[in-house]
Amino acid sequence: MLYAIMTEDIPNSREKRVAVRDAHMKRMTEMQSAGRLIVSGPCPAIDSPDPGPAGFSGSVIVAEFDSLEAAGEWIAADPYVTSGVFAKVTVKPFRKGFPR
Repeated sequence: MLYAIMTEDIPNSREKRVAVRDAHMKRMTEMQSAGRLIVSGPCPAIDSPDPGPAGFSGSVIVAEFDSLEAAGEWIAADPYVTSGVFAKVTVKPFRKGFPR
């Protein structure tokens, strides 16, 4: 089943994000290679594709997991979580509507 993982960054998270980005991207690439990743990316803190020093306010990941518990365990082990980039993480079941 698909699950949506929605996160909110701590204030001024940019430096922490940069410090662990490679480790986070490795996990995302592994998920993509396994064919489980639908879409993912950060949410710019300002209305710009390149927020510069403003950084990001959070992230969204939609991916396939065996269960809600498995999705929660996966994100709990992510470097952005373990290093304190995310202030809040929400995981919900997701049903794709479009595109069909």
